[in-house]
Amino acid sequence: TANLTKNARKLQSIYGKRTVHACYYPEKLEVNSKHIIKVKIIHVALLFLLLTVYSKAQTVKTNYNTETKSFVENYNSRNYDSIFMAFSDEMKKALPLNEAINFFKNLQSQAGKIINYELTEYNTVFYLYKMTFEKDVFNVSISYNEQLNIQGFYVKIFQENVKNTTKLILPFDDEWTVVWGGDTKDLNYHIENVVQKNAFDFLVKDNDGRTYKTNGAFNEDYYAFGKKIIAPCDGRIVLSVDGIKDNIPGKVDLYFVPGNTVIIKTVNDEYILFAHLKQYSVKVKEGQDVQQGDIIGYCGNSGNSTEAHLHFHIQNTEDMNTSTGIKCYFEKITVNNKDVSDYSPVKNEKIENR
Repeated sequence: TANLTKNARKLQSIYGKRTVHACYYPEKLEVNSKHIIKVKIIHVALLFLLLTVYSKAQTVKTNYNTETKSFVENYNSRNYDSIFMAFSDEMKKALPLNEAINFFKNLQSQAGKIINYELTEYNTVFYLYKMTFEKDVFNVSISYNEQLNIQGFYVKIFQENVKNTTKLILPFDDEWTVVWGGDTKDLNYHIENVVQKNAFDFLVKDNDGRTYKTNGAFNEDYYAFGKKIIAPCDGRIVLSVDGIKDNIPGKVDLYFVPGNTVIIKTVNDEYILFAHLKQYSVKVKEGQDVQQGDIIGYCGNSGNSTEAHLHFHIQNTEDMNTSTGIKCYFEKITVNNKDVSDYSPVKNEKIENR
């Protein structure tokens, strides 16, 4: 229809090429540029390993402060070998002693000592600090394993995270899995796109970790396909695209990249985008007011998608070509069978409303 074509064209240039699945590969350490700290994001964590058992993260939560204090003291005293000894075995392999020493020497020569630090966020993967050095301020993410060894470390220029002010529930019932979500490239490949940098991809898995029932040859075989998608808050529909065909699993549509799409404008002028919905399943129209929990459509496999899943993100304006992504926190959810509040999920976590 004319309306479909008009609205779908709005979406064609928004996304880069994207699929549900991508290969994980370690990032290279970048420490050789003269002005690396001012110019580049510094990737120190070659292995930002995922903690898949939530109870482990809860153990870390009660002890992390001592370990972080020790890290800061060793860094300021130039005891870089002691920092290395606190690495996990995997981290030691990824960042050998000589490379670790050289990195921390380079960091201290350019940024100086750490004069203050405060915890700004934590989840089942990492603890995010605002660290004030003598010459600059950085976001420093540290991940600990169950033995409280450092298994991931990530430094970048400090930026305040803009988060949603609208209280949200998850946009679905039952338990789903986060396939992409978080603040590092290995957790969330969306981060390289300004509008999608805080996006999530959600799908449904069974107890064996499979996303489909038999051989995955048909959309109907996937647990997420046809699942109800609901409004996470009250708002008004500002974009509704329906009628785009669902892909054969494994194939993608690079023309209408987001597929069937809905955008909700919240009362706080935040814009929530749902992509890859099922063909002819969108239940809302532009200009329509919705309430939290209303059905907006059903999960599909349209657009640049290899299998049924929901792409979900928040942006600061309606125009996706000029928007900036907003970090999304859900008010009250269950993560890996633990109740949490005001939480932003990360890759591999199992989540549901509570």
